Amino acid sequence: MREYREMFSLAGRTALVIGGGSGIGQASAFGLAAQGAEVTAADLNIEAAEKTAAQIRGEGGLANSLHLDMREPESVAAALATTGAPDVLVITPSINVRRRFFDIDDESFAKVLDLNLKGTFRVMREYGRAMATRGRGSIIVFSSIRAMTVEPGQAVYAATKAGALQLVRTLASEVGEQGVRVNAIAPGVVETPLTEQIKQSPEWYGAYAAKSVLKRWAQPSEMVGAVVFLASDASSYVTGSYLLVDGGWTAADGRFTPPL
Repeated sequence: MREYREMFSLAGRTALVIGGGSGIGQASAFGLAAQGAEVTAADLNIEAAEKTAAQIRGEGGLANSLHLDMREPESVAAALATTGAPDVLVITPSINVRRRFFDIDDESFAKVLDLNLKGTFRVMREYGRAMATRGRGSIIVFSSIRAMTVEPGQAVYAATKAGALQLVRTLASEVGEQGVRVNAIAPGVVETPLTEQIKQSPEWYGAYAAKSVLKRWAQPSEMVGAVVFLASDASSYVTGSYLLVDGGWTAADGRFTPPL
């Protein structure tokens, strides 16, 4: 019984949360710290990362902050030199350009690709190599329901999220024997800075809420359970997975409720 009570514990472990300054990344940092991990909140915005770390320390946890730009190889290398191979790596940052397919120019395509796919790949490669060399670790990448289902205007974002999922699956297949697990989380609609544009339109916001079978948006804190699960020994036999945390968005058609 004792081992089951401790299966979610992260005491004595280290966690690096990229995007830890806000949104899902910040909530993930808080959640991992609450389970006993020493958390490094990394972000392009170092002031935001430090606020996250300071709040964790203020509540008795262990936390540091770090500047990290996933688009820059030198920044990723410098971060790895500072942190070493953590027990847990969480990758959350992404951007979106909402335009119809024929209106997407090369510059916009490259901008989204550079962070969402190339940046994610770069971090997974460098940290994954270090974790495999050490012989243990859990890598958690935030993909999206858009890896599997799309809507008009989501071409580039959806392509990068599908690509990130395949990166997860491939790396999982290559480092499993070295004790490293790699998984993806797929949120539905979450109230974060990335979705601010939608929140400004009551009709759009309401339509997204109605599509979920729970009839509401998620809060960043509602992603934390999945993060802690994949970070901990509770998921010791889970790798290469695509964990939906979407309020039932992809489970139900949602266009019409027939009279029954």
